[in-house]
Amino acid sequence: MTLLLSETFRPRPARIWQSIRTGGGELILHDGGLRLQITGASATRYADAQIDDYTGRARRAYPWRPPLRLTVQARFSGPIEGTAGFGFWNNPFSPLGGWPALPAAIWFFFASPPSDLPLAMSSRGAGWKAACLDATRRQALPWVALAGPVVLLGQLPALQRRIWPSVERALAIDEAILAGPDTGWHTYTLDWYPDAARFTVDGVTVLTTSQAPRGPLGFVAWVDNQWMVASPRGRLGWGLLPARPAWLDLALVRIESLEDGAWHSLC
Repeated sequence: MTLLLSETFRPRPARIWQSIRTGGGELILHDGGLRLQITGASATRYADAQIDDYTGRARRAYPWRPPLRLTVQARFSGPIEGTAGFGFWNNPFSPLGGWPALPAAIWFFFASPPSDLPLAMSSRGAGWKAACLDATRRQALPWVALAGPVVLLGQLPALQRRIWPSVERALAIDEAILAGPDTGWHTYTLDWYPDAARFTVDGVTVLTTSQAPRGPLGFVAWVDNQWMVASPRGRLGWGLLPARPAWLDLALVRIESLEDGAWHSLC
């Protein structure tokens, strides 16, 4: 493996990071690393504390493609009202604006109720997940074009069970529910290959999948106060929560290249 990035945020964050601090969002340096914190969030104002390495770039110029390994050492404040996480995505939409796009992501992702995002039929709609999705690849486009009829057919459970596995394969959807997030330090690792991925927490594999986005994607870590609903049965929604103070601490973000082709051992 070749080391591409190693960030401990001490004595100061590297220059690659762009930051968002809005609606009560703060970035705080401390002995443990970097704290992404929101305070004073309301249901009428978007609150976000975020770092990323893609702001100001065109999506085609985002910096990361497989095969690579991401390692993050992180802890959370405990209960979070909104969403939070870290990993790679294509920034397809934002409450702060920008051109929308079809989504692609591979990351550790948390959403609190009333969020309902059960993209995989075997998963639930809220909670702490290892997850991937790529609606930008060629196989996904027919299903994107048929989104309306697919959603309508999804109202019928029997038809949903027949249709949705094909949608999951086409959109590279896979996810696993994790314990937490909690106030203890944990090491999260993602091995991302062109057509496969492995997620581990503290050295224990939590998801191995033959689905993965193609890239390029950008790294992001954040805490915010939004909720989202997008279910196979056609429920859609978005809003903001009057969230209590919450934070995400990052002690390490490391990215290394992996040998191309080694992914065959995963699946």
